[in-house]
Amino acid sequence: MNTSVHSRPINDRIDWLMELSLSHSASFCSPESHLARQRYLAEHNTLIIAMKCMDGRIHLPYVTRTPLGIIHPFRNLGGIFDLGWPYLGDMLADTVQEAVSAGRRVLIIITYHFSKGVKERGCAGFNCDQEAARAHAFSIRYQLEALFGSGHQTVYPLVCGFETDEDALILHGRDNQALDLATVAPAEATEIGSRIGSLYPDMPVPVQRDLLPLVQGNIRHITDIRKSDRELDIEHREWVICIGRGFDFLHVPNIALIIGPYSPDLSHPIRQAAGIIKANMDSGRIPDDGFLLLSSAPYQEPGTQKARATLKSAFLSGFAANVIEQDFPELAERMVTRSAILNWPERRLEVQSIKP
Repeated sequence: MNTSVHSRPINDRIDWLMELSLSHSASFCSPESHLARQRYLAEHNTLIIAMKCMDGRIHLPYVTRTPLGIIHPFRNLGGIFDLGWPYLGDMLADTVQEAVSAGRRVLIIITYHFSKGVKERGCAGFNCDQEAARAHAFSIRYQLEALFGSGHQTVYPLVCGFETDEDALILHGRDNQALDLATVAPAEATEIGSRIGSLYPDMPVPVQRDLLPLVQGNIRHITDIRKSDRELDIEHREWVICIGRGFDFLHVPNIALIIGPYSPDLSHPIRQAAGIIKANMDSGRIPDDGFLLLSSAPYQEPGTQKARATLKSAFLSGFAANVIEQDFPELAERMVTRSAILNWPERRLEVQSIKP
């Protein structure tokens, strides 16, 4: 990404964002990508779910060399989830049930992230406190075991750290064991399967087999990152608040604060996000000419599903706008809203309304 996008006028930034969504859809729908997904799923039957922070750096398909559309994301501000939330619990249970009915096992990767180089590059949702973020990830694992059982033969919850300086994964296993993939030499990647088996002795062999390509892909990715001259984005310079689902195209650092529609109290994360945007403007990290409020809801089929998504996205947009107008009236004057729906099979964002 060209970091100068942060300093462009708001309308130019929004145009750039829409182009990003279009290019993501085109890449997802290309014949090569479609065939790669089909081939991958034929070889690896486990459904992989990732629970992760809204931070654009946490891009698991990219850092594991996995085709787009294989890993199913649940994203929220700070990676904060509670399976007691009615919508989240129902949605996760339905996703798992659909996979199990098709004869598939499920691997749920629960991520937290941090920077080994500079603490301030860590997770803003936890005030860059690595221990707090990791503890929350383990609390989600305990909830998943309460929901799906601790035998792990059908649903396996796996806590995974994400070190953002090198995009390195840290796999947390039993008895406080951990495998930091940044410490694994590329020559050892072909033999890593035995170490995964030792780390997760209760993991079904088919799930181990389907986790292995992600691990090997991350080892290769880390090697390439170390050879590159990647500039690390230290400052948070977000200028977009996203609310809803369907923001996979936003895997770009320091652009957006994404709020999943999961918590029964959405006003709290909306206020948090608005406060971050205001601080970014006040400090001069982004221009003060405007910010974008973008809502989205996915749909699978035309007709009732599409109409429902349109209503849902409009509600989320209106709800978030009202919270910001009440708590940050001066900031609200610089708010540009877009209500969109996402054609899920094509990952195509369709803007429904524009409000200056």
